[in-house]
Amino acid sequence: MGVRAEATVSLRDARLPADVDGPDDAVGVVLFAHGSGSSRHSPRNVAVARVLQRRRLATVLVDLLTAEEDAVDARTAELRFDIDLLAGRLTGVVDWLAAEPALGRLPIGLFGASTGAAAALVAAAVRPQRVAAVVSRGGRPDLAGPALSEVRAPTLLLVGGLDDQVITLNEQAAEVLVAPYELRVVPGAGHLFEEPGTLDQVADAAAGWFTHHLPVPA
Repeated sequence: MGVRAEATVSLRDARLPADVDGPDDAVGVVLFAHGSGSSRHSPRNVAVARVLQRRRLATVLVDLLTAEEDAVDARTAELRFDIDLLAGRLTGVVDWLAAEPALGRLPIGLFGASTGAAAALVAAAVRPQRVAAVVSRGGRPDLAGPALSEVRAPTLLLVGGLDDQVITLNEQAAEVLVAPYELRVVPGAGHLFEEPGTLDQVADAAAGWFTHHLPVPA
């Protein structure tokens, strides 16, 4: 692997830990926005990241809440649904990534899970020149609100076939999207894609989407 590092992203209102990993010949970089109550150590996101790395994509897994905020959220579960806060942090990480010497030349994709998908879509709407593709896993794109119609990046919505309510919410959100999109239902999968083989399908679909839609870097 060519790039493997622990980094600290310094933003105006927070310092966020991040894990950067990827091959020397990476053709793009994917920034992960984890879901409700999770972290950059999420085993599901780490597993997806490893598949992306094998497909010549660098990955950045970052905590969007500080340790103090995470402790508050563990008690109240409030900050995980503060999409404005999460999207603002994610946008800051996008800007940090674009300025990084090693990765700044690469096109950026966003992979969001659960509420992180809403943050990813808002960030994509705010940074249309920097975010080239978005993938949502079991996401809540409906929570992106008016920003949905501002997204220009091709968007893949992946939903578990057993996750009826989230399927409906994704279908409703898809009607608002004007960007190219695809809604795929993974048969037999629940909200967390814990069923055998279902996360593998997510990883393969995400890798295909990003390698197809991220432009080749100059």
